[in-house]
Amino acid sequence: MALVGGGDCAALYLCLLVWITTVLTFCQGSSQNEHPAQYRYPFIKPASSYSSVPSSAAWVNPAASYDYIIVGGGTAGCPLAATLSRNYSVLLLERGGTPFANSNVSFMQNFHITLADISEKSASQMFISTDGVFNSRARVLGGGTCINAGFYTRASASEIEKAGWDAELVNESYPWVEDQIVHRPDFGPWQRAIRDSLLDIGISPFNGFTYDHLYGTKVGGTIFDRFGRRHTAAELLASGNPDKLHVLVHATVQKIEFDTTGKRPKAVGVIFKDENGKTHRAVLSKRPRSEVMVSSGAIGSPHLLLISGIGPKAQLEKFNIPVVLDNEFVGQNMTDNPLNTIFVPSKTPVNQSLIQTVGITKLGVYIEASSGYGQSKDSIHCDHGIASAEIGQLSTIPPKQRTHAAIHEFKKRKRNLPREAFQGGFILEKISRPLSTGGIKLANTNIDENPSVTFNYFSHPADVARCVEGIRIVEKLVRSKHFTNYTQLDEEMVENLINMSVEANVNLIPRHTNDTKSLEQFCKDTVITIWHYHGGCHVGKVVNPDYKVIGVDRLRVVDGSTFFDSPGTNPQATVMMLGRYVGVKILRERLGEAAGV
Repeated sequence: MALVGGGDCAALYLCLLVWITTVLTFCQGSSQNEHPAQYRYPFIKPASSYSSVPSSAAWVNPAASYDYIIVGGGTAGCPLAATLSRNYSVLLLERGGTPFANSNVSFMQNFHITLADISEKSASQMFISTDGVFNSRARVLGGGTCINAGFYTRASASEIEKAGWDAELVNESYPWVEDQIVHRPDFGPWQRAIRDSLLDIGISPFNGFTYDHLYGTKVGGTIFDRFGRRHTAAELLASGNPDKLHVLVHATVQKIEFDTTGKRPKAVGVIFKDENGKTHRAVLSKRPRSEVMVSSGAIGSPHLLLISGIGPKAQLEKFNIPVVLDNEFVGQNMTDNPLNTIFVPSKTPVNQSLIQTVGITKLGVYIEASSGYGQSKDSIHCDHGIASAEIGQLSTIPPKQRTHAAIHEFKKRKRNLPREAFQGGFILEKISRPLSTGGIKLANTNIDENPSVTFNYFSHPADVARCVEGIRIVEKLVRSKHFTNYTQLDEEMVENLINMSVEANVNLIPRHTNDTKSLEQFCKDTVITIWHYHGGCHVGKVVNPDYKVIGVDRLRVVDGSTFFDSPGTNPQATVMMLGRYVGVKILRERLGEAAGV
């Protein structure tokens, strides 16, 4: 997230950029070693357990064919698998490990460390869009619910209607999630100041604590409990049938296999590699409604379709991928909601809080906030790498001059910073339904590597105009009387905060100084991600309204890649709801309304 400071304190506040999504090296990296709690449920096993036959060739377990093979044990995949397993055999394949024994995932105080760890076994995988913005993909059972800021809020009624969902089933599916993993936040002074300031500047009414998406100011739910422990989509697997649910972690699906001898291609199974690099084949049962279901996220799902031969013909042929289905829309028209933030330093200690309060404006701008620093003073002295505070120090000079020597020099200075430099909080401004779109393209045929991703932030002038309005709201917010107990900002200080954010923000976009004179330029220069990217497998373009891939049999995509917009202010609630929703619909279609789901 962007970080700013004012006056002589600017260098102190550069360190707060450890909240940014990624680093090259890390002094406390998360452990994925064996641990008694790693496989919390008996149906979760490492991918290598799938076969005891030592072979480098693909191997079929003759006893294992499945009614459903779900690729991706993330935010949508876990509730989908749990639901379908009530009545049918399900194999859930997750490329990452489990979250249960990973303290960086499990505890709120380690939130930024989860994002900072980009080792091969981390729960977070870095990618940098061609726009020059750092970003992250989840790589862990539970998906984005393991690495996000925890805020839980539903989609609006209009979004549900626009998606064509059955409102009654939607309103059954949300509570199924909420009853298992969602909590009321521990509301502290910083969040109260944000709430009161939002109301003070006219973002009203106050809607209290609610999951609903309503204009005005509200307090939403969180997947962190009162002890600061994270509850993820992986815990929804406990609702599954353990006799019919098989979950393999460190199982990286290489491609979907098809039978192309009929009139239409038909998915028959998948090829995956285990943690030791051995190759396995999982196959669907011969039941007519058996399906492969892709829930690998907005980057992973279109990427897997492309590598499996579904996508623009010219792109597939360029990489010598046999064309299963020519579809020009796969990976196209993807969107990432742009985020701009301001760090407000405090003169008194501020407890840590992640997103709890949100201002929902009719301008299509959402205002959120976080505060405090969850780590001990020792972690301030860690080597957070080139993509963290160190790159913030280098962001105003040409990339070729961003040398390791310059990074190390900053790290030396950082070790002498007092803990007081980490007092304060972020005010976040997100644009909803941006009109600027991009997409993904293959960089190679290696599924382990990121594709080329472009979002074209602020390429549409309407997005820029809304961002400017959002920054003006933030300016009013920090001047509100309810912040005086923390900041006592004057006009000059507010301008300094904005100018310093241009110098300190972590992305690879060229800088323009003194952007308070041009908020349009400020928006473009300081854009970062809020990790709400979506699209690439849109309904009506790649999948039909039942999420079945158009032109292919026995294949669906169920996740945020099917969304045209990021629902609500934060999408995780609706992505989990979608997994449950689709699962229940399928069971009802196959078993009738009397099905026990």
